[in-house]
Amino acid sequence: MSKTRRVTLLVILLLLVGSYFIIPLIDNFSPNDQEEIVDVNYASFSFSDNVSLKYGEKKKLAFTVFSKDVSKIELLVADSLIQQWSKPNGSIQFDLNSTVFPLGAQEVKLNIFINNALVAEDSRLVRILSDIQPLDMHAKVISLTPHNASNFTQGLEFYKNQLLESTGQYGESKVMYIDQKTGKSNKQTDVDATCFGEGITVLNDKMYEITWKEQKCFVYDVATLTLEKTINYTGEGWGLCNDGKNLIMTDGSERIYFRNPITFQIIKTIEVYDQKGPRINLNELEYIDGKIYANVWQENYILVIDPNLGRVEKIIHCEDVIGQARGQGEVLNGIAYNPNTKKLYLTGKNWSKLAEVSIH
Repeated sequence: MSKTRRVTLLVILLLLVGSYFIIPLIDNFSPNDQEEIVDVNYASFSFSDNVSLKYGEKKKLAFTVFSKDVSKIELLVADSLIQQWSKPNGSIQFDLNSTVFPLGAQEVKLNIFINNALVAEDSRLVRILSDIQPLDMHAKVISLTPHNASNFTQGLEFYKNQLLESTGQYGESKVMYIDQKTGKSNKQTDVDATCFGEGITVLNDKMYEITWKEQKCFVYDVATLTLEKTINYTGEGWGLCNDGKNLIMTDGSERIYFRNPITFQIIKTIEVYDQKGPRINLNELEYIDGKIYANVWQENYILVIDPNLGRVEKIIHCEDVIGQARGQGEVLNGIAYNPNTKKLYLTGKNWSKLAEVSIH
């Protein structure tokens, strides 16, 4: 017999022996063995993304359990455990109470367990809308003083009756004290030319200034405007204010971030909503009597926001101010409240006037 024929017969014999042992093993492979290897859909919500509720409203929702092996299911809202079921079966209904979280897009999640081991998750986004319609208000000009029309205003703030201003644009950004009678700066510090300056606020005798895309917060001695340190953060920076304890910051979205002034770590986040949905492009900020006042980029109004829920309570229309103070300038941007005199001032990017206003 040739060497080639011996090799061929040996291969055939091995195949026959292998099939004799392997085929019965495949036939005896149980469904339970397959489930250990192949992931299955144990349970899932019975509703799609973006279910909407008004704050204070309850809505009945449901999920369906597909496997008898499920031993426990947990319901979490915004990462907080709300309810759990032991050995659930079939369709399970539950009441979603919108008051357990603030306004905005919130994650509702199922944690699915088998024998106390987490085996699967399912989540949906639920939007919580405001339960009120904002009150329409109007800003009326009381008096006008000069404002440097070359200032691309990004932040406006009072400190011990003195007006501070920050400006933007690469190579032109600066922080300065402003003489309200003339509109000219009487003390200033230039910002690094590679940075685009944005909002400012003063807390504990330190002035904080954020930057647009450079992800840097500059901390100054407020009396001298001497730069003391730089803190890095993630994301864009637009507006800045404080509540006496936390820095409060916008990034151009509907989100407002509360940050630790020492570490700049995020303490909490709120989303700004009215009765219809999110309000985006939140820009320069001021904190007045427990409320957040926010310019909206490219709009002629200011939002008054509840800092706890993110609810828009008032809309201050500023057409009268724009008509008298803008000149050849650009958009409304700059809110400064003097707590000593109780006076409110508005201006904008490259405006020729600073306006003292009253709200009606």
